[in-house]
Amino acid sequence: MGKRDPGSVRTIALVGAAGAGKTTLLEAMLFASGAIPRQGEVGASSVGDATPEARARGQSVELNLAGFEFMGDRYAVVDCPGSTEFAAAEDLVLPAVDLVVVVADPHPGRAALLQPIFKELERLGVPRAVFVNKIDQARGALDEFMAALAPASAAPVVARQIPLIDKEHVTGFVDLALERAYIYRPGQPSQIVDLPQDVAELEAEARFHMLEQMADYDDALMEQLLSDLTPSRDMVFADLVAEMNQGQIVPVFFGSASNGFGVRRLLKALRHETPEVSQAAARLGLDGPCAYVFKTSYAGQAGKLSYARILGGALKDGEELTASNGERSRAGGLFIVSGGATRKVDHAAAGDVVAIAKIEAARAGQVLSFDGQARTPRLNFREPLHLYAMAVAAKDRKDDVRMSAALTKLAEEDPTLRVVLDPETQETLIFGQGEAHVQVTLDRLRRRFNVEAAVSPPKISYRESIRKGVTQRGRHKKQTGGHGQFGDVVIEIKPLPRGSGFAFSQRITGGVVPKQWIPAVEQGVRDAMQKGPLGFPVTDVEVVLTDGSYHSVDSSEMAFRQAGRLAMSEGLAACGAYLLEPVEKLHINAPSASTSKITQAISARRGQILGFAPREGWSGWDEIEVCLPRHERQELIAELRGLTQGLGDFTAEFDHMAELTGRLAEEVSRSAAA
Repeated sequence: MGKRDPGSVRTIALVGAAGAGKTTLLEAMLFASGAIPRQGEVGASSVGDATPEARARGQSVELNLAGFEFMGDRYAVVDCPGSTEFAAAEDLVLPAVDLVVVVADPHPGRAALLQPIFKELERLGVPRAVFVNKIDQARGALDEFMAALAPASAAPVVARQIPLIDKEHVTGFVDLALERAYIYRPGQPSQIVDLPQDVAELEAEARFHMLEQMADYDDALMEQLLSDLTPSRDMVFADLVAEMNQGQIVPVFFGSASNGFGVRRLLKALRHETPEVSQAAARLGLDGPCAYVFKTSYAGQAGKLSYARILGGALKDGEELTASNGERSRAGGLFIVSGGATRKVDHAAAGDVVAIAKIEAARAGQVLSFDGQARTPRLNFREPLHLYAMAVAAKDRKDDVRMSAALTKLAEEDPTLRVVLDPETQETLIFGQGEAHVQVTLDRLRRRFNVEAAVSPPKISYRESIRKGVTQRGRHKKQTGGHGQFGDVVIEIKPLPRGSGFAFSQRITGGVVPKQWIPAVEQGVRDAMQKGPLGFPVTDVEVVLTDGSYHSVDSSEMAFRQAGRLAMSEGLAACGAYLLEPVEKLHINAPSASTSKITQAISARRGQILGFAPREGWSGWDEIEVCLPRHERQELIAELRGLTQGLGDFTAEFDHMAELTGRLAEEVSRSAAA
């Protein structure tokens, strides 16, 4: 494995489903290492989740950073949100950490929640281990949990421990690598005890199974097992380290973060088994001294902060940095971050995680080099799914400019957020991963930038078309003294097949409408189509200019444009207008157990099921293809997550326009008229 650089910092990420106890584990690590005098309560006094948005919701809504020393070694920990709505915040940081600890709930029914997490870690090639939390609350045998966990991971999950159970309560564990038994002591290191006789046989079976799993990747170990030889402890540990570092196995530890059970055992494993920082640098395709930026934020008077991991060498405060785009600037301060607190330092060691002040060119996913050479990381992160949107406007029109600037900064801080101006409705839209994600953005807008926003569901881009054709004359005649205005046209208006759009042609004979003014007639027709009889843009219509007349003095381009507009407006009113609504094609990904409920929910939303099939590469998952009116999608993600324990998601794209009838059509028309 090579000798670790004694000055380097191990960086660990904590991930897992919501409620698994990641922030509690961070707090327990800080307490066990002596970094804090007592373990705080998550949501009230913990180091992590210190922002008002997190505490109001009782869960992480952004990355939490903290650091500590344990047995003479330094660690940086990144606590990632568990909620699906905020989990994408981890996408840019995970490739840069040394090891990911997946925090799991011991209930077998919740093991499937980890499959999306494992899939992403496998795709990124990041080494990973599992910490099964709340072991003191476990009911039933943990082998049932391990059996449920196994399908979630492509690499074998290898139990490093087995629990000691007294009267259905877990009181300690046996370390299978060390072959030692420990009894838990709340808030203190576990106590080594003799291996109970009634556990010895179970321990031998579990250890042999662990060695069998490891031997699949080590021929020498396999040969020893086949020869009934006992491998040395050094050989076992070397295999555990090498195979975890290469992503061939996923070791599993047990404990209870709230009581400190198993936390020090986990810390000792991290001390000996965490990969070198050079492995993370190689994963990112980076060499030489640089800092990989995984997050930026605007911190009031402190200005812009760039959160980065130091790779390839130490960084000094005030050192010149070269961004990926070649722009150069000096570090305006280095800060160690611990929850909501920062501490200024004069240098940062290789592997450390720091906030670098006042680097305006820095963006998440870019690199700041120390040697003047611009570098670009090798990244392959997921495209964020924009599943929920709200229209926002400043309550005070004087805040329009401030709101626009603030939203730009918030979108830079959170790459999963998208802020756009809808060119048709002229609404500013915030797209996020769900309702809570968008609401947190609005809370930050109010708290950090002092801008109050009014919100509403986005307007739907309805259209209208016609059932029958008419012939209509439009005459614009106005006498104002001197030159007047005169334009006279006759047009035929006809419906076109759905999706055809608009077509304009002319059959003018004898020059009754001079050629130079025919484009003005078309423009007038288009003007009238912007708002039809029902209040929406008109589509799937053909217009033919067939006749007209002009005046040698009073006719003009403007007059014929007005004539075309009048003819089209009056003609459309007689064509039997009807509403069209946009229909999207959705690809829904969800556990197979939820498929029937999802199809029922789609049908209840006026959707059409096109089919479903097993999701490629995902055990126990389906991909469902549906067509769904855009109006019905706004609240779909909330219902979908309610049906799938928070796992379901979808992609959506416009497919076609369809006629809207009944009560909903009447409501839309009344709203447009109002």
